[in-house]
Amino acid sequence: MTSTTDPRKAMLGSPRDDRESMEFDILIVGGGPAGLAAAIRAKQCAAEAGREVSVCVLEKGSEIGAHILSGAVIEPRALTALLPNWRERGAPLDTPVEEEAFCFLGEKGSFRFPGFLLPPILHNKGNFIASLGNLCRYLATEAEELGVEIYPGFAAAELLLDDGGRVVGVATGDMGIGKDGERTDAFEPGVELRAAFTLLAEGVRGSLAQAAMGHFNLREGVQPQTYGLGIKELWEVPDDKARPGFIMHSFGWPLDRQTYGGGFLYHLTGNQVAVGFVTGLDYRNPYLSPFMEFQRYKTHPTIRAHLEGGRRVAYGARAINEGGYQSIPKLTFAGGALIGCTAGFVNVPKIKGSHTAMHSGMLAGEAAVEALGKGAGDLSGYQAAMDASWAVEELKAVRNCRPAFRYGLVAGTLLSGLELWLGGRTPWTLGHHADHEALKKAADCKPIDYPRPDNVVSFDGLSSVFLSNTNHEENQPAHLKLRDASVPIAHNLPNFDEPAQRYCPAGVYEVVADENGGQRFVINAQNCVHCKTCDIKDPQQNIVWTVPQGGGGPNYPNM
Repeated sequence: MTSTTDPRKAMLGSPRDDRESMEFDILIVGGGPAGLAAAIRAKQCAAEAGREVSVCVLEKGSEIGAHILSGAVIEPRALTALLPNWRERGAPLDTPVEEEAFCFLGEKGSFRFPGFLLPPILHNKGNFIASLGNLCRYLATEAEELGVEIYPGFAAAELLLDDGGRVVGVATGDMGIGKDGERTDAFEPGVELRAAFTLLAEGVRGSLAQAAMGHFNLREGVQPQTYGLGIKELWEVPDDKARPGFIMHSFGWPLDRQTYGGGFLYHLTGNQVAVGFVTGLDYRNPYLSPFMEFQRYKTHPTIRAHLEGGRRVAYGARAINEGGYQSIPKLTFAGGALIGCTAGFVNVPKIKGSHTAMHSGMLAGEAAVEALGKGAGDLSGYQAAMDASWAVEELKAVRNCRPAFRYGLVAGTLLSGLELWLGGRTPWTLGHHADHEALKKAADCKPIDYPRPDNVVSFDGLSSVFLSNTNHEENQPAHLKLRDASVPIAHNLPNFDEPAQRYCPAGVYEVVADENGGQRFVINAQNCVHCKTCDIKDPQQNIVWTVPQGGGGPNYPNM
């Protein structure tokens, strides 16, 4: 267990002569949809201008797509703008939405809303059910054909600043550091990747992005970002259960009426079903377990009917931005910019973010090439382009939907419905509270008696983590850092019954008895699926998520 004052300060450094370095025009940290769209668009713009621009994508997963997890129903608007011939070139979008249901779940039954009652934004005609990880693998192939250099398995651990405070690239973490913090025989120093412009596309709650937002005050004047935790499984079902093209979204049970969240169920081709549940991380009861709420959700007769007789083949979890328009930070800083989910471009009621993330990446790629051509020192053109974009307009129109649910399920449903039918023309903008501030004291809450897994549709945590193919080199320092090692037992345990035991969907955190009859806080960092929930929900903001040695974490095959 590590104790340190501020692990994020270690993410800001200076270029060093004792490390190998590589030079690029544009460096992109993160091989998700935003980062890859930025890389492709930058190369396209350079080719249109008859110029050579070097572009590099750095990805912490063992391969592109290894750490990508989403529902996902894909709105192809941005993809079509980026690669108009994506169908002919084999993009993995082969399951169009054919039928959709939107349901309210009670404890035993459900109510399916007639289509005419749903605002147009909630309809999915023209969209595709897909694996976002596989879409990213396709985008990576397209990027490499254009000359983009992609380096998976290398985690960006440090944001490099020159003497003037400008970001000039990143450094990867040292490899071969043991648990004791000392170098092993396998030690290899990190490598510096320097660039004129660095685009941070790390996804939700990116570690370098958090450091950059703090250092450059990018969140000044905006609402706190808020989050949900999405947990997903992939199932193979018998022929008689397969309904390719069918999607279902639901809300209500098993959550109480003060907790935001809901489920999704998508039928893909090949007898595969993606099922998942999102719990808003502004929940109040410290005894709530998002993992167990998901397991309960699958036992509902409406959901169970789609899964029983099948088998789970994959499991994963990831935080999701829910703050929307009023939580978007300033996007640019000296030498770089924030793109995609790193900046928070998720349309919450639409339950989609890949199209807006890709659009932001495309605009950043265009701005970077333009700035390189003009010899400009910043990416202010990107900020202006995003402010005028359809993506920001789309988010502004739904800005009050998520915060409306602070008033409970009934009022939230009515207020958000009004917002959607009026197209965002309400004259107000509701605010947010930070998720970590929402927990009540354990003494003021009732423990939740979760049923034991039936091992038919509901399962335990360890068997689930096994299906995520998570792996970390065991002899390395824990990448989950504590600002103060005393907080979990001295503060969180007596006040909140240490909620890390329950909010983590991978069994990373435990409170166990020690040899002296007391209790100690245990971090099983090797289980971490990189969801970032601990970094978000810890009531004292005591846990800081940092990157492990490159290539560690989950290895999602087609999530």
